[in-house]
Amino acid sequence: MEIAQILAINAGIIAAFFLGCWMINVVIKDPSFIDSLWALGMVVVAIATFFITGGRGPHATLLTVLCSIWGLRLGLYLLWRWRKNGPDRRYVTMMGKAQSERGWSYPKASLLLVFALQAPLQFIVCLPVQLGQLAHTTYLGHLATAGLTLAVIGISFETVGDWQLARFKGDPANEGKILDTGLWRYTRHPNYFGDACVWWGLFLIAADTGPVGWASLPGPILITLLLTRWSGVPTTEGRMRRKRPDYMDYVARTSGFIPMLPKKPKPVV
Repeated sequence: MEIAQILAINAGIIAAFFLGCWMINVVIKDPSFIDSLWALGMVVVAIATFFITGGRGPHATLLTVLCSIWGLRLGLYLLWRWRKNGPDRRYVTMMGKAQSERGWSYPKASLLLVFALQAPLQFIVCLPVQLGQLAHTTYLGHLATAGLTLAVIGISFETVGDWQLARFKGDPANEGKILDTGLWRYTRHPNYFGDACVWWGLFLIAADTGPVGWASLPGPILITLLLTRWSGVPTTEGRMRRKRPDYMDYVARTSGFIPMLPKKPKPVV
């Protein structure tokens, strides 16, 4: 099967997946679960590609397994968080403005501003688990080994960071406080950093298969830009700066993305 055909099938799967979830959203009037679909949808694409191509070697198996572990863990965690905390205020505000200022209906607003936008982004980001499965391979090379190591580090980093944050928020004594221990002592966003590591790792595995795998480079580049420049760090940072006056002290001493040792406070002159 030609590359274009496989990508077209996957694009159709993603479109159908998001369309079905949009219909559910129209019924419940809450698009907040879209965050979990970002991860779970990639699992669907990885597994679909594996079966469409017939599992062409260790690279295909490794990409599918790693993507599934990452996506199921993150997707189910975000579903749990949504059910626990209720509607995300970001989406409540977005839908409210679209309806009141633009005069859009809820179905139109949620389709155009949320679901239709995320589907093509997901398709691009998960290019490594699509293109990396197309070549027939027999063994893992050095790039794949490096990619496996980086992806495992990313999954572990993100999992521990989410666990530490959930435990911190679950303690009433921490109400109004900022988590600055554990992984959060070294980076303000261990979850986003872990995400980036996973997808750069998957890209390296894909690149190990040859030129077609290298063509998936836009995937990790896009997810890194999304996390650091658009929907990840900027959104979280903006909210924390408004809600927590002492957050700037945390910003001053803690790396914004890549884990580093905390900066020492400047001496008062």
